[in-house]
Amino acid sequence: MHPSVLSAVQTTLTLALMTWMITGFTPLPGRWLRWKMFCRATFTIISLTGTTSDGHTEPVNVYDYLSPGSFILGPPQLQRILDHLTHSGRYERIDGAGRILSARGEQSVEVRDSHVVL
Repeated sequence: MHPSVLSAVQTTLTLALMTWMITGFTPLPGRWLRWKMFCRATFTIISLTGTTSDGHTEPVNVYDYLSPGSFILGPPQLQRILDHLTHSGRYERIDGAGRILSARGEQSVEVRDSHVVL
């Protein structure tokens, strides 16, 4: 194949791939560069402290209780993990504070006495 034809094919394929990738980032009207996978996801960034039955406190990492490779954690999933940790007897109570990031923006979240409070 002639080198100029090969170069034209490569350029065309590159432009087609770039167009496809850019349109994949625009699922919502008026919002540019949003990836469809994340546009409806909810992320929670939170620091938690668990209190054991003997009064000791220790940090709690809720991400240890998610499926491997999972990182999307919304308030309902957070509450289920907190319920599991308190009902299993591992902690008497869990408290903490953090942020929730979603398509609706950023908001504060608190955990008081093992309950998620938005």
